[in-house]
Amino acid sequence: MYYSSSFYIYEGNKLKKCKVRNYQEADFAELIKIQEECFPPPFPSGLWWTKEQLASHIAIFSDGAICVEVDGILAGSITSLCVDYDEKHPHHTWSELTDDGNITTHNPNGNAIYIVDISIRPAFRSLGLGKIMMQSMYQIVIEKNLDRLLGGGRMPGYRKWADQLTPEAYIKDVIAGEKKDPVISFLLRCERTPVAVLQDYLEDEDSLNYALLMEWRNPFKHN
Repeated sequence: MYYSSSFYIYEGNKLKKCKVRNYQEADFAELIKIQEECFPPPFPSGLWWTKEQLASHIAIFSDGAICVEVDGILAGSITSLCVDYDEKHPHHTWSELTDDGNITTHNPNGNAIYIVDISIRPAFRSLGLGKIMMQSMYQIVIEKNLDRLLGGGRMPGYRKWADQLTPEAYIKDVIAGEKKDPVISFLLRCERTPVAVLQDYLEDEDSLNYALLMEWRNPFKHN
């Protein structure tokens, strides 16, 4: 299934042409640059995409390899795979579920889409592109008649409060609007709901290796 959607978005009072589509081999070099811009140190550079990983994404599950252009400039990407999710056992690490980002763990008969990564260039973050790409994934969930979309959200704001709050207490404050987290607050605005705090999810100094598993349920399968 090839995904392609073109429309206009506003930057202030100026219209910009936006296109969401599957990424391809010709995009690899620019996608790696986007990773470098989005995840500067102390985030480990070894977790940036490589050309080999990107090739694996489009070979294994091209439906879930999506990018966004603004006026022809590649501005971001989102990558996913299918998993067979068991609600009774939500705990996992990013590495084990995604095969360190290679997505060889993709299950074509799975019941859920799992977000491996989402990246938006800092210069384009005021345009709502992250939410646009997330909604493209919701459309894929519906088209494939899956139960839900899942993903572990980094908690980069937690480090500042770790000496005062448990991860669970920090998330409670973010949900209540008492604190703002760059990732979790964004995902809440994308209609994602919390499932469980994940310990040792990903090597991530700002999040102290914690993440919040969040889901979006297919409204055509859940009342």
